[in-house]
Amino acid sequence: MADTAPDDLGIVTGEAVALEVRSTSWPLRALGALIDFLCELGLFLALMFGVLALLDFDQALSRALLIIDLVLSFVIAPTILETATRGRSVGKLAIGSRIVRDDGGGIAMRHAFIRALSGVVEIVFTLGGLAAVVGLLNRRAKRVGDLLAGTVSQHERVPRPVENAVGVPDSLTEWAAIADVARLPDPLARRIAAFLAQAPRMVPASRSRLASELAAEAAPYVAPAVETSPELLLAAIAAIRRDREFTALMLERQRFEDLAATLSATPHGFPDR
Repeated sequence: MADTAPDDLGIVTGEAVALEVRSTSWPLRALGALIDFLCELGLFLALMFGVLALLDFDQALSRALLIIDLVLSFVIAPTILETATRGRSVGKLAIGSRIVRDDGGGIAMRHAFIRALSGVVEIVFTLGGLAAVVGLLNRRAKRVGDLLAGTVSQHERVPRPVENAVGVPDSLTEWAAIADVARLPDPLARRIAAFLAQAPRMVPASRSRLASELAAEAAPYVAPAVETSPELLLAAIAAIRRDREFTALMLERQRFEDLAATLSATPHGFPDR
């Protein structure tokens, strides 16, 4: 992918494939961490009061059980949960995120354990202050546990695709037949589609200004250049991209349908059992 938006991770896998995924923003991460902390605190208090209600023990034993309860609630339980769910937790499920490795792969138990162990210091003991400061200073909103474990929070809850019902303007029909917009980055294409959908409800001044900014940003990826109004250019770009992507998808489907009989058939002379 030629370009990535500011909130995109730009992950490159071990096979040198660029993945365009979104990092979870700092406010969302803070909300998810708060939900997880409350769940872990609830587990800690429930276990503590349960033991106090059932057993009559001395001060030394109570201190030992308190440490065990702390480790179980804030280290072992989050580790098991993140490992079993491949990077999810109650808070992450609520905000639509998942913890992945820096290369985009799924985390293992060691990643979850490092994050949970460091979370005791940066979230529990400092009430989230250390994690908040480190996250604000990091472009991907990583906390200390992520830096140590080599992980990052990936936001998986993507918005619904914007419907693009705009056609190529009549004045640009001939230009659209030879125009090349294949290099247009996907994030920019989504912003153009969103603008065209919202344009009729925008204030004229803001509509004109935003159209000019988007047209200037898209110009380096469009060839040949054409003289027209910014909004007409954006409409043509969106329509060309939509139509060509639809054509490519239909051709791919047709190729698979043509190969279906060959792929499902048995070799020549092989008995049908």
